This record gives sequence, structure tokens and C-alpha cells, in this order.
Amino acid sequence: MGLGLRLKKNFARFVPGLLVLALLLAHAARVLELPFIKSLDQVVYDIALRANMPNTVDERIVILDIDEKSLAEVGRWPWRRDRMAQLVDKLFDRYQIKLLGFDLVLAEPDDSGGLGTLDQLSRRELKDNPQFQDALRVLRPQLDFDQRFAASLGKRPAILGYYFANEGVSSGALPPPALDARAMGSQPLRISAWKNYGANLPQFQANAQGAGHFNPIIDQDGSVRRVPLLVQHQGQYYESFSLAMLRALFDKPRIVPGLAQEDGYASVEWLDLVGAQGLLRRIPVDANGAALVPYRGYERSFRYYSVADVLAERIKPELLQQRLVILGTSAPGLRDMRTTPVGEVYPGMEVHANLLAGMLDNAVMERPQYVDAIELLLLLLTGIVMIFLLPWRAPLRATLATIVVLAALLGIHYLAWQSGLVLPLASMLLLGVTLFVLNMSWGFFVESKAKRQITQRFGQYVPPELVAKMSRDPGSYSMASRKAQLTVLFSDVRGFTTISEGMEPEALAQLMNEYLTEMTLVIRQHHGTLDKYIGDAIVAFWGAPVEDAEHARHGVMTALAMQAALASLNQRFQARGWPPVAIGIGVNTGSMTVGDMGSSIRLAYTVMGDAVNLGARLESKTKEYGVGIMVGPSTMAALPDVVFRELDCVQVKGKNEPTTIYEPLCVATELSTAMQQELATWGQVLQAYRASDWDAADAGLDALLAQRPGHRLYALYRERVAAYRAEPPPDGWQGVTRFDSK
Repeated sequence: MGLGLRLKKNFARFVPGLLVLALLLAHAARVLELPFIKSLDQVVYDIALRANMPNTVDERIVILDIDEKSLAEVGRWPWRRDRMAQLVDKLFDRYQIKLLGFDLVLAEPDDSGGLGTLDQLSRRELKDNPQFQDALRVLRPQLDFDQRFAASLGKRPAILGYYFANEGVSSGALPPPALDARAMGSQPLRISAWKNYGANLPQFQANAQGAGHFNPIIDQDGSVRRVPLLVQHQGQYYESFSLAMLRALFDKPRIVPGLAQEDGYASVEWLDLVGAQGLLRRIPVDANGAALVPYRGYERSFRYYSVADVLAERIKPELLQQRLVILGTSAPGLRDMRTTPVGEVYPGMEVHANLLAGMLDNAVMERPQYVDAIELLLLLLTGIVMIFLLPWRAPLRATLATIVVLAALLGIHYLAWQSGLVLPLASMLLLGVTLFVLNMSWGFFVESKAKRQITQRFGQYVPPELVAKMSRDPGSYSMASRKAQLTVLFSDVRGFTTISEGMEPEALAQLMNEYLTEMTLVIRQHHGTLDKYIGDAIVAFWGAPVEDAEHARHGVMTALAMQAALASLNQRFQARGWPPVAIGIGVNTGSMTVGDMGSSIRLAYTVMGDAVNLGARLESKTKEYGVGIMVGPSTMAALPDVVFRELDCVQVKGKNEPTTIYEPLCVATELSTAMQQELATWGQVLQAYRASDWDAADAGLDALLAQRPGHRLYALYRERVAAYRAEPPPDGWQGVTRFDSK
């Protein structure tokens, strides 16, 4: 077949690929903005950063931490300035540090010495008392704590920190600008501008060697990847905290910006630090004057020492000698935590330390303007090769060809990274994967009808790996209703109405989407079949359509994993200012009817039966008992290696026989000694309770509540015991609780 005939035959296959290529080329040329590609590029950058960072501890820079230990020994923050002066004196005189940076703002005057009150007396009641006036003149230097701290900073290499903001009012004193407007030329700049600031007291700024701002650039995903080395305020340019420390280390070299013209704007491509001996450092920046933070590792990539240990001289001087010290705080309520590529909760102190270390090592990555041209060229080459190569290859060869192309792109990206250059890789990877998927999707339509049907019928309910198993033998699976021993799981968000009333609709929808996605992924990871969403509730089951001998185990392990995943999810919600989410989960095992059920208009693959109803009731009672998970007796009996806490013996509405309900805790091998003792005491309480021995029950509950104050389960039984003391149960009562509601 000639080339012309091949092109004609595969023309329909070329069109989608060419459209995708055109779309990505428009994005790379900045003709069309595709935010999801930018987000994907950030993900790729984060992965590359983590893969290439050295993961070593930098011994040159030390974090001096105002931690909980320091607050316990010195007192709550803010400390008296004479104590701060003592700290500065010790650092420079005893420990002989090289440079000190304050990752905190000292904006309020310290009147704890009582000098203000004495000054009022000297101007009023005691103004004519010469003895008082003489004594005040003698005491003033000792009581003016702010002046003592300012004197301790004087003529020492100390850098203060401050912040810019566009709201509120300005306070404190700014340092002299690092650059004035004339250094940037006459054309407008893209460098961010700020209206207001929060800085240190003037006397501190006057005695410090310099100061720098803390403001990072927060990307759309909330992560800090860049810090603006220069920002604009009232026509002047002010340096960042880490740059101010670097310049102080090099005896204040001049900043010489490297300017380029782009779209009628002047943009900064690098900052040169020029001293008497010539060029000291060239720091690459983007059009906003921001530098990529070269994170060297995860949290604690620098030595941490407690301020308390410095003040008490418990640290060997050689551990701090000639070090660059950043003073900050990790104490709860005071710490500055950031989301970064190397940690969702990462100390702001280490962001500054990483950037300072990177500038010292000339290790700041760069992304100059010409990489846009490289991206366009690589996109074009990748698109042409894959669009006109894959349709003529068998699936295996097409897969191998795609792997080769993607490997080549990754190799180019790696070599560029090793040279200090960040190439945008997401658009090229997306193009390669999309073209491969388009080509393979074309072949999908010639697959067997049975395989497509089984995938279509079960793909929305069942994890992909189970669908693949079913598609290998589609005749063995059916959606017809049948009886089976299964395990069902119900979960529901507690207090959803309260959450929804306190959030905007868009934020609420985003919260629920993320919550449901995270919980559904946990269910899929444990081979569960997703039944349905009912508002904020989730229903899932195990054992159908694919048989699962371990369905009870998978249901319980899913419930435990969902609670664990929720704890991590709530941390992300808290970082966005969203309320935490709590859920109750009910799990039950028993005989159920499973299959397609519904009407002639709409069917759903679901489960029904008394065992299903009991699972729903268990979930509804979790809040009453103060537990996150509740399971029925059949589920508990199927898992002898899992530790359960017996909660109660209940009689469900509509049933004559009582049912024992349990809370799963952990696998037996993970049971702690403390929990084992707590369970033993709890067993004694239940035994006494069911024997109407209220004194013994109360004694056990006292012991349990002393260990776990406010535990709802123990408080519930305390309330029941008190009620039965006032109105004893009937003769023959065996401790069974009735569920009067469904």
C-alpha cells in the first residue's frame, strides 16, 4: 500500500491527534491558556525536584527554634527584650555565629520593665522629686529593654524580617530599599507590588545590618515553589529575607538586574551580586523576580537547636560556631507552616534556609524565556512522530514506540535539570500519552462484544482490576438477582447540615467531591463494589459480582482505612480553612439479595435484605456510642485475628432476637498493652452492668474515664447506670438495649 493510500485510510485517525497537537502548541505559544497543563507541570516539577534533591543535612545553616521547650523554660511569647538581647549576646559572644536572621517580626514595644509608668510619675506626681528623677536616670538603661535589645544588634551581622500586605495599615520601619526605580529602567515591570507592610520597631531596624521580606509566591495549588527576591513598594524595590542574609554574608554587594524585553514589558531574568572583587553570584529569577526554591530534602534538612538550650548554654559552642543562624519558632500557635513540594506542612524557616543554601551553592534552577521555544519544538517533533507513526503499528509495537518517545523526553528533561534548567515537560508527556490513548481507543472498537459489555455494565461499580478479571470470562458473571453471603458498608458524614450551612456552595461542592473521591479510592483499593452515593452517604459491598471469600475482612479493613484516610484529608481541608469532616461507618455481614434492581426506566446493581438494613442502622448509631465504626456479630466472627470492642447487646426494631454490636480496633498483632488493659477493664464493666452491679460498673467507668476523659462510650454507660439506679430495670433484664428507631 502506497504512502498516499495509507494517509487516506488513516486520515480519520490523524484528525484527533492533530487537534490535540494544535491545542498544546497554542498553549506553549501562550496564545491559549490551559490551566490544567500548568497544574500538571507543577506536579512534574515537584516529582523531578524530589527525585533529584540531595536529601542531606546542610551543616552551614542552623535553625534556632523557639519551641515548646523554650516556651516552657523562658515563658510564653513574646519574650522580654532583655531576654532577646541576652540571646543575641550569647550567640555572637559565646557561640561566635557568623550571621543571625530573625524569621519573626518585632513590631510591638516592650513595656514590661515598667519604664512607661515611671516616666508618667516623673512627669506628674514626682516631677519635683529630685531623688526620684536621679534614680530614674540611673535605672533607665536597665529598664529600657527595647534599647538593650537594639544595642545588642548594633554593629553585628543581624538581619530582621518583615512582611508586605495589600490590606490593613503599615507599621514599623522598612529597611532602605535594595534598589530604586532607576535601576529597573523606564519600562513597566511585572514584579509584584505591595501597598502596606508590617515591619520592626524603628530602633531595631536602625541597629540591624539589614532586613528582608518573608512573602513567598503561593501557586494555585497552595504550594510554595518560588520566593520573589525583589518586590515593589512605592516605586522602590525591597529584597527577600534570604537574599538579605546572603548579601550580609558577602558584605552588602550591589544588586544588578539582568533585564529583557517581552510584550512591551521589561522582565528580570537574573540578579547579579557585584562586590568590590567583581561578580559574586548570578541568581536566575522569573519575570516576577522570583527564584525557584532549591529544596534539598524533606523537613529537618538543617540542624535544629532549641533556644532554651542556647540560653542555658547546654549546646557545645562548636556546633554553632561560624554558622548562619535563622531564628524562628515551631511552637504550636506561633509557627509559620507552608505547603511545599516536599511537605504539605513545612516550616517557613526552612523555606528561607533552602533558598539561602541554594544561592550559596549556585544551585537555583532557572527557566529562561528560550525554554518556550524548546517546548514548541519538542511538541512539534513528538506530535509528528506519534501521529503518523502509531496508526501503522500493531498494539505491542505502538506501545513500545510510545515508551521510547516518552523515555526520550524524560531523558532530555533529566539532562536539562542536571544543567540547572527547568524544561516544561507536562505538555509533551500529555501529548504522548493522549496520542497513544487515542490510537489504542481506536482499536478498542474491534474488541469482543462480550468484553465491552462486561466493562460497560460493571465499570462504574467495580475496581478496574476486577473488571479485567471479569472480562477474561464474561460468561461467568451476571447482573441477575441472587442470594449470597456478602458484607455491606454504610458511611455518612456527621453534622453535614451544619457544614453545608457554613460554606459557600462552590466550596462545599469541592469539599464533597474530594471527600467522596478519597473514600471511593479506599473502597476500590480494598476490592469493594461501589453501590451508590446518597447525598454525603456512601454504600459499598463485597462478594459480588466477583466472589470474595474474604469479603468480611475487606469490609472491615476498608472502614479502618477510610477513617485513617479521613485524618489526612482533614489536614488538607484545615489548610484551606474548611471545617473538618467526621464520619460514622456501619459494616454488616449476612445473606443479601444482589443484582440489578429498580424499574423498567432505571436499574441499579445493588443489595437488599435485613442484613443490609442492619448495616445502615449500625452506621446511624455510631455517633450515639462515640465510635467511628460499628459492625455486626457475623462480621466480627469472621475475623478472629482482629481486635474488637464489644459495645452493647441491642434489640433492633422489628426483631425479637438481640444482636451484639462491636467496634473494630486493630489487627491483634498491633494491640498495645494500654489498650489491652483498657479492654479488660471494659469487659468487667459490661459484666457488672449486665448483672445490675451498679457500684462495680461505676468503679470501672471511673477508671476508664480517668484514662480517656470525655470518651462518649464510657459517658453513655455512666448515664445509663445513673438512670438504672434511679429506676431499676425489670426482673430478668440481661443488659439488652432496644433500638426504637430504624
